[in-house]
Amino acid sequence: MSERKATIDDVARAAGVARVTVSRVLNNEQNVRPQTREKVRQAVEALGYSVNQQARALASGAGRTILLIHSHDLEREPNSYYHSGLELGALRACSALGYDLVTRAVDPDREDRNHLLSSIIERERPAGIVLPPPLSDDVDLLLAMKKAGVRVAAVSAGEQGRAVVSSAGIDERAGGHALGTYLTSLGHRRIGFIKGPEDHLAASLRYDGFLDALAEAGIKAEPWTASGDFTFKSGVEAAEHLLRERKGITALACANDDMAAGAMLALHRAGAAIPKDISVTGFDDTPMSEIVWPPLTTIRQPIKDIAERAVHMLIERALDDAACYEALPHELIIRESTAAPAQHSEA
Repeated sequence: MSERKATIDDVARAAGVARVTVSRVLNNEQNVRPQTREKVRQAVEALGYSVNQQARALASGAGRTILLIHSHDLEREPNSYYHSGLELGALRACSALGYDLVTRAVDPDREDRNHLLSSIIERERPAGIVLPPPLSDDVDLLLAMKKAGVRVAAVSAGEQGRAVVSSAGIDERAGGHALGTYLTSLGHRRIGFIKGPEDHLAASLRYDGFLDALAEAGIKAEPWTASGDFTFKSGVEAAEHLLRERKGITALACANDDMAAGAMLALHRAGAAIPKDISVTGFDDTPMSEIVWPPLTTIRQPIKDIAERAVHMLIERALDDAACYEALPHELIIRESTAAPAQHSEA
C-alpha cells in the first residue's frame, strides 16, 4: 500500500486547532496568535504536509466558487432533506476554506444535459464541482470533465465513478444489509422493498445488501418490490400498489426516508397499524424520520459530513492525484416503526 499523504485535517488534529485556523496560517492571514501559528507550522513539518499549489493559487483569488450540481427535474418535488443536507455540508466546508458555494440543478432526463452542464461550468468558472448521484455515476461525464481539466469530487459514487474521481459516501450495501438483518432478526419473512431510481447506483447497492441479509436468513423468495423516485408521492403510490396486491407482507423497507413517509401515509389511510400490522423502515435518517408517526427506523447517513468531505477533497487534492474514496460511518437507528410480526395471514 502506498503511504497516504497528510491532509489539512491531519495537521489540524496534530496541532489541536480547527481546520480553518490551519488554512489561515497556510495562507499567511492575520488574526492568528503566534503560539497557535507555531503549533500549526510544527505540525506541518512533522507530518510532511505539502500545500496543494493549485489550491493555493485558487485561494489567492483566481477562483473562489465551488459548484454543487443537483440532478433534479425542477418541475417535480425535491427530496425533502437530502439536497439541503448536501448544501449545508458543502457550505460548511466552503465557509471554513474561504470559498463561495453555488448550487445548480440539471434534469437528468434531458437529452442536452451534458451541453447544459458545460454551459453552467463555462459561465460559473468554478474552482471545483461536487456531483451527487446519479451524475456521480456518469463515467463518461466524469472522464470528460477530468480531461477538460475540471476539478470534480463525487458524492456516493459507485465503483466505476470512484475509479475516475475522488468520492465520499457510506458503505451503501452494508447499510441495506443492516436493515435486512434487523428485520429478519425480528422474525419477518414476508418482506417488501421500495427501490430508488434505476440509475441511482447507491440505491441499488442498498437493495443488494438487503437481499444479502435475506439470503443469510434462509429466505429464498424474492421480496415484493416497487420502484420510486425518492419522493414522498412515489412512496404513497408504491404502498397503494402493495395494498391492492394484498401480499400479506409484514415489513416494508424503503430506499429513503421520504418514500417511507409516503408509504406510511398510504398504510394509515388503509387502516393498517404500524408496526402491529406492518413494520416500515427508511434510509438516511432525515429530520422527517423523527416527526412521522410512528418515528421511523432507518439508517443514519451523515449527508452533511459527506458533502463537507467532498469539498475538502476538491481543495486538498491536485487535479492529477489518483482518485480516492472515503467511506464515512453509518448507523442503524431503531425507532417505533418496527416490531416483531404479529400472526398474519394473507387475505
